[in-house]
Amino acid sequence: MKNYILDTNVLLHDPQAIFKFSDNTVILPLTVIEEIDRFKKDQSETGRNARQISRLIDGFRAQAKLIDGVTLENGGLLKVAIYKQEFLQKLPPELRNDQGDNRILAVAQDLQENLPQGTVFFITKDINLRIKADTIGIHADDYQSDKVPIEDLYTGTGELFLPKEQIDQFYETGSLVIEGDFFNNQGITLIDDSNPSHSAIGRYDTATKTVVGLIKVPKEGIWGIYPRNREQQFAFDLLLDESIQLVSLVGKAGTGKTLLAIAAGLVKTADESAYNRLLVSRPVYPMGRDLGFLPGDVEDKLAPWMQPIFDNVELLLTSYDEGGNRKRGYRELLDLGLMEIEPLTYIRGRSIPKQYMIVDEAQNLTPHEIKTIITRAGEGTKIVLTGDPYQIDNPYVDSASNGLSFSVERLKGQDITGHTTLSKGERSLLAELAANLL
Repeated sequence: MKNYILDTNVLLHDPQAIFKFSDNTVILPLTVIEEIDRFKKDQSETGRNARQISRLIDGFRAQAKLIDGVTLENGGLLKVAIYKQEFLQKLPPELRNDQGDNRILAVAQDLQENLPQGTVFFITKDINLRIKADTIGIHADDYQSDKVPIEDLYTGTGELFLPKEQIDQFYETGSLVIEGDFFNNQGITLIDDSNPSHSAIGRYDTATKTVVGLIKVPKEGIWGIYPRNREQQFAFDLLLDESIQLVSLVGKAGTGKTLLAIAAGLVKTADESAYNRLLVSRPVYPMGRDLGFLPGDVEDKLAPWMQPIFDNVELLLTSYDEGGNRKRGYRELLDLGLMEIEPLTYIRGRSIPKQYMIVDEAQNLTPHEIKTIITRAGEGTKIVLTGDPYQIDNPYVDSASNGLSFSVERLKGQDITGHTTLSKGERSLLAELAANLL
């Protein structure tokens, strides 16, 4: 049996972490309980997690003494370890300051000395603390339960080489039965094995094992926007299909994630009335130093954060319809109730029916926050998540543990979900150069 010592940041990141170590022993230094107590009054996601883990531990306390160990539902054991002053003196002189991290390290070192060799593992999301632990001989690991390595992230696309006759058949009938290990709603490129320039694209249906043609973009474009590459075609196909209720778009800066999502949303709300309104939101995380308090009402406070959304809408509004008339103005869309900008701060507890909801910069959200947002979807609502896992401003998540990557991997292949990774920058030559080389 292994013994896993959990740091405070693991529990604040995932309150259910104590159940993620199978039938092994999970040990919480008493200092961890003390540190969690400091966060319980926060109104942030961290505060909610602190209150949740406190309630869990209190429930276990009623079953047995935590110092002796409480049996978990998965067969594991939960224990609380007490810190003693003499533990600190066993650490190197540089680590003898009486602070939380050093107390936790001291407890971990004492447990390692008194438990069978090779059975003690210290789990923390603090990189520097892992380095300190390793330096004094304690095996330290990051919390990996909800991590999705970005290099292994599902792209939503695939390729298949076929004889020329089958490619021609697809063009004639609009569908083709194929054999392959593909996910539902995955974008597939069919390539002529004798002439790679002869190809076709479609979407895979696992129920019929068939590649079907994509939804065609009208000649006037989607509010004047035309797909410029294969991935953007796959993205538009998912964004315009009302049977796909959750779409995720991942890509570096300038690949068109937000623009495609807003253009499709405007078509489905303002033009086709398939949804009551377009709801756009994004998490509020500054890049660099925060400017602090902003004056005004909610709309005034949100304006700086939502400016990227406004920029994309203004670009779409420069296009014209078939009669030569300019599309509706941004302010008119708001006044008519066809479009709404809203912070994610107040979404908990809401039910959002028949709306086209876009969550921009979703890479700054935790897996739990993503779950909270998606579970707000009412009947007839479509949710679009966009973001770039390489551009994260939230200090509590990274490219592997953010909510966007987590949802892409967990929801791939479902009947009502779809994903596309956009790789080619289309904003400008300069933007593409910077995204690739800087």
